[in-house]
Amino acid sequence: RDLTEEKAHQAAILEKQLAAENLSKELQANQNIIMGILDAAFHALFVINEKCIIQMVNKKSCEVFGWTQEEFIGKNINLIMPDHVAVNHNHYMKHYLETGVKNMIG
Repeated sequence: RDLTEEKAHQAAILEKQLAAENLSKELQANQNIIMGILDAAFHALFVINEKCIIQMVNKKSCEVFGWTQEEFIGKNINLIMPDHVAVNHNHYMKHYLETGVKNMIG
């Protein structure tokens, strides 16, 4: 490569790095807003992904269940359910995601 191409390549890499940093900061700011909303709630609230894994948990949940946020994050939501409900929860969630049909459990 000649010097002009190399500088253009380096500028493009720097631009992508800055964009990634900005996106990361924006994502963190959005997560802080969501946590602020969750923590303002009077009820225990959990945010889970499509595989029923806890992604976020509010302070009230920690008070109610006696766990820290770190202990909840990454665990399956069925850990807070009675065994007779927990055993089928992942199936219910999978069915809902595939069909859109809601089934109340519990």
